[in-house]
This record gives sequence, structure tokens and C-alpha cells, in this order.
Amino acid sequence: MESKPLDGPSALRVLLRRLEDGLLERDTAARLVLLAAVAAEHVLLIGPPGTAKSELARRLQAVMAPAAAGQGQACFERLLTRFSTPEELFGPLSLKALEDDRYERLVEGYLPTAQVAFLDEVFKANSAILNALLSLLNERVFDNGTQRLRVPLVSVVAASNETPTDEALHAFFDRFLIRVPVQPVSDGTFERLLSAPAGATGSEPPATPLGEAERHAIAHAAHVVTLGPETLAALQSLRQFLRGLGSSHATAGVSDRRWRQLARLLRVAAAAEGKRSVEPEDLWLAAYVVPADMDQVPVVLRWWQDTVLQVGTAESPGWQRSTEAFEKQLEIETRAQAEEGAQAAGKMALARSVGGTDNPGASGEMLRLYSARMEERLRKHWSPLHIRARTAQVRELGQTVHGALAEARQAFDEWQARLNQRLWLPPSLTEQSLEPLRQRIAVLSELFDRLQAVEAGFASLPVDESLAEVPAPISVAPPG
Repeated sequence: MESKPLDGPSALRVLLRRLEDGLLERDTAARLVLLAAVAAEHVLLIGPPGTAKSELARRLQAVMAPAAAGQGQACFERLLTRFSTPEELFGPLSLKALEDDRYERLVEGYLPTAQVAFLDEVFKANSAILNALLSLLNERVFDNGTQRLRVPLVSVVAASNETPTDEALHAFFDRFLIRVPVQPVSDGTFERLLSAPAGATGSEPPATPLGEAERHAIAHAAHVVTLGPETLAALQSLRQFLRGLGSSHATAGVSDRRWRQLARLLRVAAAAEGKRSVEPEDLWLAAYVVPADMDQVPVVLRWWQDTVLQVGTAESPGWQRSTEAFEKQLEIETRAQAEEGAQAAGKMALARSVGGTDNPGASGEMLRLYSARMEERLRKHWSPLHIRARTAQVRELGQTVHGALAEARQAFDEWQARLNQRLWLPPSLTEQSLEPLRQRIAVLSELFDRLQAVEAGFASLPVDESLAEVPAPISVAPPG
């Protein structure tokens, strides 16, 4: 039965939900696996066993439209070892062809006729297999005897437990444009992992599969997608940033070809969303293209957060120290009031005892009222100018912090709304990227509340209108 065509980004979102359905913390890998298929690129999943790498590949195969008659099979899957033979991937030799002195393989049902392939432990294959895979992955051709066959391959999803260190494997490693680290679930998700029913895959409804017509339409639309000045400037900044990291293989070996492939991937991703230009916030994809070492993925993501999103940090050490200075001064002045009040109370108690007036009579009650008034007068008081100066200084910092808090909240809301519209950007990456802003909002909110409490504390100190001293300003730290 012929499948209906995809209906733009909304249909791709349904496919993404199908890929993620029931999997925990795999939104990044799911999006990049599907994007690789849309862009006709290959993706490498790197991580320990048991992290759903093969499951993602099989789900991708399931959301691809069946090949048209005579155009190959939908999928192919193999686990490779150092003992694997070419026959396992490319098909057995044709005995009939050998009789006619031709060296040909029966490729039907094997990798040369597949649209999507999953190759597990791909770097464990021997050189004979790897060499044959090079042209198949890059040029989509397979040499079968004297014939060079065009293959229907759309995307290879490969898996490995680690990045290859052998120099001989670098050319093959470079064939995978997208490289995704996949790790076990975090501690926060561990209980959900244990509680999930065995074999559960969720309840997402069937999705319209991704077919050849849709992929070609997106590829055609990508030709008119532009890289705007801001995006080009950000890519130039990224190139300089990578150079500044050092001369390691992880960062220094980004070839011109890979930069061009990244640009095309960005255009395809934008076209799939119906956009006419690539925006700087789309450059999170670079973190999964330019590093050859998976340890550099979070480094590039942090560059994206700091340079493109400009989320900053949560800390505000200057304002923190200033708030602590105000609190300390309020504590000193409050303690001075209490200490002088206690001394006054002691003196009055001594006077009553010496004078013999400490009795329960009416005259004693009047004396106690008189003593209370005297104690209040003997307590530490401050001039109105002192109170106004203190509260004004605290209020000024409070207004500054409140302004910064309003800016942080506005930036958070704007970025959250903007990033949540992205088709390919993983929700987990959005949350991770905005976390510094969320923490900054919490820090500034706490500082503002503390400053309001300090201002109220200075305002409640006892005032003597007859006094006129002006306090020296409290020394504060630089802003922020």
C-alpha cells in the first residue's frame, strides 16, 4: 500500500516521538538519527553496551517508507567482529558467475540493496570489509565484479563502544558525519528505568513513514536556505575557538570537507523546519559534527551556550558580597542597640536596688514605668540622616539586583519560547542550556529578598530626631 506523504515539521515531530517512545534520555540521539536519514548522512552512536543504540537503529528502520519494487530492501543489520567476512555484508559469491569466469556476488538481501543499515561494533571489522565500506558509504556505489552498482543506501547507523584510536581507521571514522555519545541513564532517571515494564515501548500512534519523495523535497528546499551573517560569524568564532583548544586530534583536524558537510546539514535541518535561513542557535549541531573525540562534545556545546545563547553564569559574587556587607552592618548596629539597652537596664536595676524602691506598691509600679522610659532613652539611637543613608544605599543595590532579575527572567522566557519551537533541538539540551539562567534567577531572587529584609531592618532602628550624624557609606563590591 502506498504511504501518504509527510506533512512538514509536524509529521517529523510524530516520527521523533515514535523514535523516542519509551526510551529514557535518548532525545538527542533520536533526533540526530532521524536528521541523518533526512539528510542522507551516516551517524555513529558511541557508548557502552546496553544503552539502546541498536534499538534506535531498528526504530529508524521502522519509520522509513518501504522501498519501491526493484529498488532494494528497507533495512540490513549485522554485528561485526574481526572474524566477519565480506560475504556476511555484501553477499556470497555467485557460483554461476564463477562458471563464466566472473567474480560477482549475490547482493540481494544484503547491504548493497538496503536503504538503512545498522552495523554494530563497526570498528572491529577487518580491513577487507572496511575498504569495501568506504566507497559504499561515501559514494553510494558498490563494485560487484566488473560492475559498479549504484546502491539505494540512505543512511548507515553504526555503533561502537569507543572512538577508534588506530590511525588506519580515521578515514572510515570520517565517513560518519554525525557522532553521538550515548551514556547510561542518569541517577535521576534510574528509578523510572527500573519501573518501566519489560518490553514497553509506549503508546504512540502509527506515523506516516519517511519516504524518498519527502527526503528529496527537503534536500531541494535546502538549496535555497542561506547562512546569514550572524551564523557565518558564529561559525568563524567556532573555528577560532577550536584552534584555541590546542593541536590535539580531537579539535585540530576539522577538514574543509567536514565544514562544508556541516553547512549542508544545517541547511537541511532548517529546510525540514520550513525555514529559509540557518540561525545561530541551530549551531548546537556542530557539537556532534566537528569533534573527533566525544569528550569535546560538551566543550563545543558550552561554546554554543556562552557565545550564541549568552546565558552567562548563575553566580553574582559582587552583589553577594555587598549584600553580606549590608547584613553584617545591620547586625552590628542592631547588636549595639541591644547592648546599650542591656547596660541601661542593668543600671536602672542597680539604682532601684540601692534606693530600696523595688517593691510591689503603686509607687513601685510608677517607678517601673519611669524606668522603662529611661531605658528606652538610654538605648542606642540613630539620626534620621543615618537611617535614610543606610536604607538608600541598600535600596539602590536592591533596585539594581531587581533590574538584573527582570532581565534574566525576560531572557529565560524569550530563549525558552524560541528554543522550544525548534524541531531538532532536544528538549534535554534546551533545559541544560537554560539551567544557568534558571539558577541566576534563583540567586538574584534570593539576593533581592535579603536586601529588602536588610532595608526593613535599618528602617526599624530607633531614631532620635535631635541627632544629625551622617554615616560613612558601607563599602560594596563591584557589580554582579
